Amino acid sequence: MSKFLLIESGTNVCSVAITIDQRIIGLKESTDEKAHATLLTVFIDQLIKETGIGIAQLDAIVISKGPGSYTGLRIGVSAAKGICYAAEKSLISICSLYSMSSGANILYRSIIEKNNIDLLCPMIDARRMEVYTALYNKSCTQVNDIEALVVDGTTFNNRLETNKILFFGSGSSKCKSVINHPNALFVDDFSPSAQFMVPLALQAFEKKSFENVAYFEPYYLKNFVATQSRKNIFPGSQ
Repeated sequence: MSKFLLIESGTNVCSVAITIDQRIIGLKESTDEKAHATLLTVFIDQLIKETGIGIAQLDAIVISKGPGSYTGLRIGVSAAKGICYAAEKSLISICSLYSMSSGANILYRSIIEKNNIDLLCPMIDARRMEVYTALYNKSCTQVNDIEALVVDGTTFNNRLETNKILFFGSGSSKCKSVINHPNALFVDDFSPSAQFMVPLALQAFEKKSFENVAYFEPYYLKNFVATQSRKNIFPGSQ
């Protein structure tokens, strides 16, 4: 039996799970602001106590590798690598968009079949009208490159002419107002979760697709851009 600790931290959701094979025996999630920094390690400790599965019993640590939030990914990957180093565990990374597609394929199966959906389009909010996205078929096979797209009314026109596409994720809501096409369908209630990585992690584990813990870095897709506070730190200065 394969035992995993899974961490999803690339979006606004902080999600941690412990599984035995495909069975989820513990799951903790929060969308609170700064949950990654304040709750991630708390969730891990709580799950270990509640499930009775210690770090030593785990077969691998599974992390959502991005793209996504720079801060969230950094915190999640740091925690995962720390555990791997300390306990000499294998590290498995799963693409965040792939995980989202796998989850949507299960959650929205009836919608996909009823509307004859051809492609799944997970979207992670970047900033302004930009999203991290890629397209997947109904078997969750990626059909184009992962991109950081500034979305407008014509962004998906070529695909939408011949395919019905299901859009979902934190970036889809802001795109809904500009993508107006009869072949575009949006769902608003999707939330990333560590549980969506379970079947993907099992596949990777069976293939022994492990990361080099020393050199692994999140897939940020874009460089981090710091924003300057508008608040004047020194009153009276210009």
